[in-house]
Amino acid sequence: MYPASLAKLMDELSRLPGIGPKSAQRIALFMVKRGPGDAQRLAEALLAAATNTKRCRECFSLSEDELCSVCANPSRDRTVICVVEEPRDVLAFERGLSFRGLYHVLGGAISPMDGVGPEQLHLTELLNRLRDSSVNEVILATSSTIEGEATATYIAKLVAPAGVGVSRLATGVPVGGDLDYVDEVTLSRALDGRYRL
Repeated sequence: MYPASLAKLMDELSRLPGIGPKSAQRIALFMVKRGPGDAQRLAEALLAAATNTKRCRECFSLSEDELCSVCANPSRDRTVICVVEEPRDVLAFERGLSFRGLYHVLGGAISPMDGVGPEQLHLTELLNRLRDSSVNEVILATSSTIEGEATATYIAKLVAPAGVGVSRLATGVPVGGDLDYVDEVTLSRALDGRYRL
């Protein structure tokens, strides 16, 4: 029904999260209508992002440098580390402008059903950071899903022998929700009302 190149574009777009066949069709037709100049800019931006973006060697968030902007910032509070599942969770906190500490991105949550165990997460690196620094609090900011709660409980037990205080985000973050969808005010209140484990 569509030319092969357009059908291929729709197929590739539909593989993106949150983009179904209808959305892929609309985006592809929009790009074709806009012409090769817009398509070229989009292609260059995609290639540049895929080529230049890497993980921060300290916290595993996204960066174009060895250290992300948070880890490289000397004014951040280095006594507190907020542990999150994904880089998008760091962005959620940074939008709120209420957290001034550091982050540690796990790269997911413990989910046996999906084949993700503790060994697939950046937990060894977290323990190394706690040994090699003056951190006195770890805030567990995993999602309020079953996997996020299990991950938080596991980390709390793992970190306890290090003698570092462990806290969890307070209520205000909806149960079963991802941090990426929480508004800044709710996230700020949850951070302020976190509780000790």
